[in-house]
Amino acid sequence: MNERDGHALEGVVNTLCAGELRLPAAHVYADSVVQLERSALWIEGTPAAGKGIALLAAKHDPLIERFEGEVEVCDERWVVKRGKLDDPNARALRRTLDWLQPKPLGLATSAGFGDRLGLATPGHARALRAVLDEAPGREIAPIFAQQSIREMTRAGRSPEDVLTDATFGAFQAGWRGGLGADADHLKQPEDIDCCVAAGFTFFTIDPGDHVDSAADTDAPSAIQAKLERLPWDALECAPDDLVNRYAGQTEDLGDRRIELDAESIRRAAVKYGRAIAHVVRMARHLESRDVTHELEISVDETETPTSLAEHITIARELKRLGVRWMSLAPRFVGRFEKGIDYIGDLGGLERDLSGHAAIARALGPYKLSLHSGSDKFSVYPLIREATGGVVHLKTAGTSYLEALRVIARLDVDLLRRIGDFARARYERDRASYHVSAQLERVPPMTSLSDADLPELLEDIHARQVLHVTFGSCLDAFGEEIKAALRNNESAYEETLERHFKRHLEPFVRTISRA
Repeated sequence: MNERDGHALEGVVNTLCAGELRLPAAHVYADSVVQLERSALWIEGTPAAGKGIALLAAKHDPLIERFEGEVEVCDERWVVKRGKLDDPNARALRRTLDWLQPKPLGLATSAGFGDRLGLATPGHARALRAVLDEAPGREIAPIFAQQSIREMTRAGRSPEDVLTDATFGAFQAGWRGGLGADADHLKQPEDIDCCVAAGFTFFTIDPGDHVDSAADTDAPSAIQAKLERLPWDALECAPDDLVNRYAGQTEDLGDRRIELDAESIRRAAVKYGRAIAHVVRMARHLESRDVTHELEISVDETETPTSLAEHITIARELKRLGVRWMSLAPRFVGRFEKGIDYIGDLGGLERDLSGHAAIARALGPYKLSLHSGSDKFSVYPLIREATGGVVHLKTAGTSYLEALRVIARLDVDLLRRIGDFARARYERDRASYHVSAQLERVPPMTSLSDADLPELLEDIHARQVLHVTFGSCLDAFGEEIKAALRNNESAYEETLERHFKRHLEPFVRTISRA
């Protein structure tokens, strides 16, 4: 037990036990120590030897039975119970420490921190705490548990794994604020069910498979034919009803007026009608589960941008059909690719963001959600300005890339094997991602010196190749990667803290009003 750890726990023991109790020497994560009225909880152990949760309580305290583990009698009054960092104890911890229980976050500025390895939450929490400490009065509500079913499958994780790892990671880091938990990119009702059972509170419905992007360029005759084939029973109206409802109307957004003509309504219906029906089906299924939740709707993973008229049509139709949501992710103009900054005209994006944010205020309010949001450093000031902070930032694979940055310093041989394996898998694994990395721009690892390897994490082509092949690489090297990070957890936390401060700081800076 180091000096800081000892002082943290010694203070608790002295308070609870009048200094009479001596606990066995162990490494205690000082930030995790929580004193309750007549008990205390903390994480102890080491990554190499294994970590666990410990509870100090009076012998007959009912809290002892809430946790699973082995009881050690310390004296005639006090016991310590030590258990695993597993799902039952994570549930018990969330029940005991209310701030670790995921809850809806409302319209506050929020950020989702994806974690493909289950090891990143302490670094995420450190970054957020550092940013908020430097900006008193500002708020960013975190979602530490965030992963899509697609990513869970590729990483070999379950919804329980994701929430358990995030719970203990936040506890270890001493996070005391509220938090949410995002079941991301859900496509089927059964996806909702397993995430409800695990304890998630934020549900992102992804109807992207039902969006018809060809509607942007289809001939009028094709549009009419497709319009008649939409699932009108699920949409609870008829084609003429939809067109007549909106055609000729004007949406006044303050700085602009959006005219809704019959042709734009027909195309919007064809493009998004099946997606709207799917969202309604999923949202009603979620409502039937009778759990406290927030809903996000994501149409960002599509081929073509969401026009302002289309956004208005989507929002109005969902409201008509009784769907309630907290955030919506349109497909903005330009390219939001994985692991790299925005590609496109920032002036055009600024105008697009302003329009979508105005619609969210007028028809909500609800948050705009920025998906594929990691590493979009040029975009953060723009979306903060457009939304006034009513925004949700969603990141995912960048924490995995930062893990590889650490690996590059610790084990160059492992990074070489990962890099060559990723190059071999890229063409197959890229299929479900919007990326444009060119494999020929990523050199074989044998052609790079040890000193050159860390620079891979700065190259946009290498970043995307490594990003989208994470599932295959974890199948091949997951245990080696995790072992290296566990044995150097401070290095990983510090690396994540530096990286995520860059993501978060633009969302707490004072907005300039020129």
